[in-house]
This record gives sequence, C-alpha cells and structure tokens, in this order.
Amino acid sequence: MSLPHTIRRIVLVGFMGAGKSTVGALLAQKLGWEFLDADGVIESRTGMTIAGIFTQRGEPAFRALEAETIRDLLRGEHLVLSLGGGGIETVSTREVLRGADKTCVVFLEAPLETLVARCLAQPAAAERPVLADREGLLRRFNERLPHYRSAHLTVVTEKLTPEGVAAQILEAMERRYAPEAAAQGTSTR
Repeated sequence: MSLPHTIRRIVLVGFMGAGKSTVGALLAQKLGWEFLDADGVIESRTGMTIAGIFTQRGEPAFRALEAETIRDLLRGEHLVLSLGGGGIETVSTREVLRGADKTCVVFLEAPLETLVARCLAQPAAAERPVLADREGLLRRFNERLPHYRSAHLTVVTEKLTPEGVAAQILEAMERRYAPEAAAQGTSTR
C-alpha cells in the first residue's frame, strides 16, 4: 500500500504499552520506509539509557533533549517514528509536531489497565518503577490524554493485534488523505 505524496512521515504517540515500537516497525516494513524509535535514537546518541539520563540529568534535561531529537528526526522523509510515552508532555515537542509538514500523528489508544498489563508482560517490566505507583501512573495518563487526542488520527488498539493496528492506521490514513491526494491529482494506490 502506498500513501498520498502529501504524507512523508508517520509519528506514533501513546502511553507506555500502546505498541508504538512494534506497530511502527510493522508500518515501516509495509511502506518500505525507515523506522526509528525516538528513545532508541536518544540512547544511541548519548550512550546512556533513558533511565540513566533521568537519574543523572533530570527529567527537564531529558525532555529538552527529546524535543531536539524529535525536531531533528522530523527533517527526514519516508519515516515512521515512535515517541516515548511522555514525548508529548513538553510544549516544545507539541509545537514541533504541530509544525511538521507532511506528517501524520497517530495516537494508539487503549485503557490504562490494558497498557499496564502489556508493560508487565514485557521482560523489562522490573526496570519501570513507575508501574508500581498506580496512582501516579493514572495521574500521568490522564494528564497526557488531551495531548494524545490532539493527534490527526486515533486507533483503538485494545482488541487488535499489532498487524491489525498497522492495517487500521493505513486504512484510516488512506480515507483521510485520499480526497486531498485526488484534489492534487495524485493517486493513493
């Protein structure tokens, strides 16, 4: 499947456990595009884990680095980019996403209980102390929801496989952007 020429990047947002990295890799494969995980790029560039950056430099320094990295990555084309769950918390990152031309931001939505269960099933669950603080987790989830919901598209992932989520994203994008492509005289197939 191909997308209209008006779209050059897909950015996946959502809370931890939403499936952004898994779905992102599948989308990129289907489209023949590059897949990048913003957290992975940050770790590669700094030589530190995200947890290490938080511990040594603090969250504000991490968020500034994250916004800078996302801005840099959105200069590329034919890219599927997954953001960390808190990537949309900072105004600078939200502004970068709003100003990113030819970019479709997709929110992968699921109930918090489903997201926590997915996280706990991952091998790295013990490395996420935030999972133990359910009250804090719920607060963070609720604070981020309005920002997630400002995405161009939302796909509810709770009852879908990663392959199903990728297919839903492509179908929703084709429906949303096909009229725009037709008006410009380009084909979506």
